[in-house]
Amino acid sequence: MNFETFITCAVTGSGATADKHPALPITPAQIADAAIEAARAGAAIAHIHVRDPETGKGSRDVRLYREVVERIRASDTDVVINLTAGMGGDIVFGPGENPFPLDPAGTDMVGPMERLLHVQELLPEICTLDCGTMNFAEADYVMTNTPGMLRTMAAEVQRLGVRPELEVFDTGHLVFVKEMIRDGLLDDPVMIQLCLGIPYGAPDDPLTTMAMVHQLPPGAIFSGFSIGRNQLPFVAMAALAGGNVRVGLEDNLYLGRGEFASNGQLVERAVQILTGMGARIMSPAEVRTKLKLTKR
Repeated sequence: MNFETFITCAVTGSGATADKHPALPITPAQIADAAIEAARAGAAIAHIHVRDPETGKGSRDVRLYREVVERIRASDTDVVINLTAGMGGDIVFGPGENPFPLDPAGTDMVGPMERLLHVQELLPEICTLDCGTMNFAEADYVMTNTPGMLRTMAAEVQRLGVRPELEVFDTGHLVFVKEMIRDGLLDDPVMIQLCLGIPYGAPDDPLTTMAMVHQLPPGAIFSGFSIGRNQLPFVAMAALAGGNVRVGLEDNLYLGRGEFASNGQLVERAVQILTGMGARIMSPAEVRTKLKLTKR
């Protein structure tokens, strides 16, 4: 059991959820407000994607990231900023016997350095690296992260002095994390996010969870989360496994059956679960010390 726990709130994500929740944060102002709301509810870290304000679809526009980050930094609320670097790795093949040309509506594939333009400019304390290529049960879509791309991104993030949060969706991703540690691409402490229950990655049952925990690199600081209705139960599971937790509208839209959640409500529920288990919630300042972060 982890009795000194920090909470990450993933406030919006990039998935096709804009029309599934009446108040999903979409504009930069809404996303920044959601991060501030989550921090005031007890989250130490805000994990941030941006969306096209016109369409609601996920975006990697540096201008949108800049507005979100500037709004958060100008507020009177302290929170560790964690920007995704997962955008720009989307491939959608054509159907059936015609995989090419790629589907232009869903494909957004760029080089590793272009995926980091917003990180280079804004220097968040943390950015994410998705540690493998994966199917997401979406017909012909592939989330693409080759070893070469990830090594290039890890080296650049290390040069910038930004802490990478290594998003691990399956056991093979942990093998690659250990290779990057061996090759000097990751500085201590290594920060890992176990992303469970996502098709077709590792399931979120207790046996699989603990199998992954037991394969973590020595000294790694980890968090864990599941999606949908299992998000809030997994708050307890992650803490019991010795980790930290993540909640937020990126992964789950509901507080209860038929009851839409806000990010603040999900964080409040996580605080309630954790404190009920005897854990103390860590502040942003404490998390910066624990993870050796540089506040910008």
